[in-house]
Amino acid sequence: MRTRAVVRQAVADDAEAVAAVRRVVAPYKVMSPAATRHMLTVQSPGERFLPLVAERDGEVVAWASAGLNVWTSEPGQAHLSIYVHPDHRKQGIGSELADRLHQHLTEVGAVRVRTFVQPEGLEFAHNLGYDGTRQMHFSGVELTSLPEQPDTPEGIELVAFDTVDPHAAYTADAIASLDEPSDSPLDSVDYDRWLEEIWNGPALDKSLSVAAMAGDEMASFTVVETHGDRMWSGMTGTIPGHRGRGLAKLVKSVALRRAAAAGISSAYTSNDDENGPMLAINNWLGYRRVQTELGLLRTL
Repeated sequence: MRTRAVVRQAVADDAEAVAAVRRVVAPYKVMSPAATRHMLTVQSPGERFLPLVAERDGEVVAWASAGLNVWTSEPGQAHLSIYVHPDHRKQGIGSELADRLHQHLTEVGAVRVRTFVQPEGLEFAHNLGYDGTRQMHFSGVELTSLPEQPDTPEGIELVAFDTVDPHAAYTADAIASLDEPSDSPLDSVDYDRWLEEIWNGPALDKSLSVAAMAGDEMASFTVVETHGDRMWSGMTGTIPGHRGRGLAKLVKSVALRRAAAAGISSAYTSNDDENGPMLAINNWLGYRRVQTELGLLRTL
């Protein structure tokens, strides 16, 4: 007979175990133990972030977290995620984690919670009161055969992130994020918070992330996160004044080629079902869908 799982707050030393559970549950989401540790230890106080793990016989078998969305101007918006190892499902662990997180979010003033679930988790989420709003497609590509790199338009210089001013990257990211399909607008991105959580975080590989610069202005960019021989495209965007020039396709093509040259063998990304232009770019690059997650909302 199995011992009961014990739920407790996650700490920095859980990073390796949390990353391992995440990789088993969602191998298409690339997050290194270092990036996981950063996530566990660096947040805005306003997020009221609560990370939890469930342990059985000293082994972490599930990971969950929730907090307020501090990147939007809409008050009371929150996020929640739960990962339970397949060998430990249907034993009440996910329900206990959800109960603890929903109680926490209610106490800190959340009014609406967003989560993403794999298809097999949809019934569980519906039973918790979540309803569907959108789909997120996850795709992967092996970096052994990429299409020919597009030409670089006149007046554009391609550079790695480790050569650019973080203010230029922040400005481009904040502007491009306004058009990201979402249930809440990403319209309240504080520079100091962005600098600490994103720019200075271990997930961002500045040597492989690529920017298309128009003078001092970052016209387009793609953010690369790496772990071992895998990479994740964290964000690709073009500011409005430079759209229609093929820059997003260009920077992503360049980033994949540079990643391959650096020893990366596979790349993963995600796109909202409504983001037709980026889905088309990824299809051209050879990405093939590996999973679709369902975006769900619950009112507290």
